[in-house]
Amino acid sequence: MNTFTVIFLFALIVSYSIQFWLSMRQSDYVMKHRDAVPDAFKDKVSLEAHQKAADYTIDKGKLGRIDSLIGLVFLLLITLGGGIEYAFNLWSGFELSTMLTGLGAVATIILFMTLVEVPTHVYQTFVIEEKYGFNKSTPQQFIKDQLLQLGLMLAIGLPILALILWVMDSIGSLWWLWAWAILISFSLLMSWLFPTVIAPLFNKFTPMEDGSLKQRIQGLLARCGFNSQGIFIMDGSKRSGHGNAYFTGLGNNKRIVFFDTLVNSLEEEELEAVLAHELGHFKCRHVIKMLVASSIMSLISLAILGWLIDKPWFFSGLGVSEASNAAALLLFTLVSPVFTPFMQPISAYFQRKFEFEADDFAAANARADKMISGLVKLYEENASTLTPDPLYSAFHYSHPPAAIRIAHLETKLAANG
Repeated sequence: MNTFTVIFLFALIVSYSIQFWLSMRQSDYVMKHRDAVPDAFKDKVSLEAHQKAADYTIDKGKLGRIDSLIGLVFLLLITLGGGIEYAFNLWSGFELSTMLTGLGAVATIILFMTLVEVPTHVYQTFVIEEKYGFNKSTPQQFIKDQLLQLGLMLAIGLPILALILWVMDSIGSLWWLWAWAILISFSLLMSWLFPTVIAPLFNKFTPMEDGSLKQRIQGLLARCGFNSQGIFIMDGSKRSGHGNAYFTGLGNNKRIVFFDTLVNSLEEEELEAVLAHELGHFKCRHVIKMLVASSIMSLISLAILGWLIDKPWFFSGLGVSEASNAAALLLFTLVSPVFTPFMQPISAYFQRKFEFEADDFAAANARADKMISGLVKLYEENASTLTPDPLYSAFHYSHPPAAIRIAHLETKLAANG
């Protein structure tokens, strides 16, 4: 142990305590308001649906706290407990090159991290989601998804990691600038390829059939001056009863995707309003702004790592006796979130701001009343609580709480009406 070990443990305790406290606040607040539908939703949501959402939120919160505790223990075991040290020593015994030794050790840690997370994923899917009627997946589908995700992670991630390690070994002290350029380029490439290469590995995407809904959506796209490579229905119902809609892709490879569950639950004008909201994110350049912010944070993070990588106390303070580029990269990736919990509410604030701007765009280009009714249906059908704790939501919610968001849209509706 050294001074950095003490700093790390202190930051870990503070970070975990804040998350645990906020989660308990959320559960207590939701339970306190469980027996009455909020005034803003009394004529829209039944008490039964409101209580289902409350119970679902509380159950997820309990599992989330258990998952966080498991993550904390695992992080301590692989750092101060010697897990990373053991993985590197194990692979060093094969007398491979420095790069291959590092790749093998990192892959081993990733594999163990994946295995540690499986039990909570199983419980979430086959106990909680099943209990509330959302799970549509089978054990066979679940196993297939887990193996496919792990396979993609290794098949795509390890070559990129190898390239970054080569840069770290070969470029010199400014390696972090080159690594940053590689990561940003890779991120953009994956965003462009995702809709046509990655996503179809998990789901079936069927072009929307001709009809009144497609005509309505095409009319909205024309009014907004938006071009896409197609409008698709995704078979989300083969895994979950939750509904959603999203844009994916970059440049000339953008797609509009509706979950089949969403299409089956909303009216056409409500779907149009939901899509108008998503269009608002593009028209307000939210995607670009988030990409720029993420790029800046990545650059700062890599610059910090570039400074830490020559500091012996960084390695020894986290349970690693022999410094290496692969160990530095792995340690920094695992440990940096412990020191940056303050970033979460800042990010959430700007994301909620973007959601309000997208709602304004939707209200201007579709019917605000249909946006409201569509959102209420989504809150009810997805069992999203209508009464989140204000402090928890300020810290965690990327979307404004239901009551605040609906009130904002009603203000727009009154102004336009």
